[in-house]
Amino acid sequence: MAELRWTLQAVDDLEAITDLIAADSTHYANLFAMNVLEAVERVADFPNSGRVVPELNDSGIREVFFGSYRIIYRVKEELAEILTVYHGSRLLDPSKLTYD
Repeated sequence: MAELRWTLQAVDDLEAITDLIAADSTHYANLFAMNVLEAVERVADFPNSGRVVPELNDSGIREVFFGSYRIIYRVKEELAEILTVYHGSRLLDPSKLTYD
């Protein structure tokens, strides 16, 4: 099992999405956040199970999907670091991902 860590960018992304959903329904915003957190827990258990992000073609940067959202993370030894939660209809700009 890998240690799970969220970047500030990923936390901000999830918060912005839930705020947007909460404008219509706080119930569904909370449900969405809980489901994303469950999807991320599976990443901690199976860090290499996500697909390689096609825009980056780096085996250490992977993604899992939850609904229309891409949860992009980096695998580094025993660490799975969540980089961003990104709507799949938007083009991914790799220069906006913050990681070393």
